[in-house]
Amino acid sequence: MAAGGSSFYWAMRLLRRRQRRAIFALYGFCCLLDDIADVGEAPAYERLAALEFWRAEIGALFDGVPTRPPTRALLPAVRDYGLARQDLLAVTDGVAMDVQGVMRRPSQAALDLYCDRVASAVGRLSMPIFGEPGPEGAALAAVLGRALQLTNILRDLGEDAALGRLYLPDELLARHGIMSDDPAQVLAHPALAAVCDALADQAAADYERAWTLMRRGDRRVMRAPGLMAVGYQALLGELRRRRWPLRRLRLAAPRKAWLVLRYLARGH
Repeated sequence: MAAGGSSFYWAMRLLRRRQRRAIFALYGFCCLLDDIADVGEAPAYERLAALEFWRAEIGALFDGVPTRPPTRALLPAVRDYGLARQDLLAVTDGVAMDVQGVMRRPSQAALDLYCDRVASAVGRLSMPIFGEPGPEGAALAAVLGRALQLTNILRDLGEDAALGRLYLPDELLARHGIMSDDPAQVLAHPALAAVCDALADQAAADYERAWTLMRRGDRRVMRAPGLMAVGYQALLGELRRRRWPLRRLRLAAPRKAWLVLRYLARGH
């Protein structure tokens, strides 16, 4: 999922208790789905069967009769904030793309679809909880979710390659003369940095669109997504500065604290 780690938890601390319960229930369920994709020792058919189970459980959730603790925890959020069934199903479909091996040198269109399912759909579920259930919230979820997910992809190049995944899009790789779909070969190619720069440019443009939307919105409602954007945008800049390290990069705690305090002092 797009927004884990300390950026997420700093942002959640700004919410009221009822909102926090709803967001943590949503985040816990999405992490459960995400974990299914990363159980590498389980064969794909078993993981797809697990996703089918949770698709059925999402149906039970929206019928008001969930049977498992994660979906029972989500029931108040569904009722209180009008969360959409199709967005939870979209997250499940995004995880299935990983399990099915679709995300190995995907087309740009497939990457965009993946980002919409695993990141923007989570944003569309989160925005009503933050306090913006309308089209403005959905528009922000679209661009900010994609920016966060592209940042994750650029941060996790080495970890994803170890799992046999290569999220860099075919069109960018081909444009820079990289023809292999083997993750190790792609990461060793001298043109890798140019590909990462181009994908980072896409993310940067999405962050700018997201800030434009957040500046138009209610300042109180936009504080949580704004904090996630601040942290991840800084991470993207540091990844670019260090020329795309293959080991996961984390911002130092003092810098994170400074970014949070500066954002809260300035607002958006």
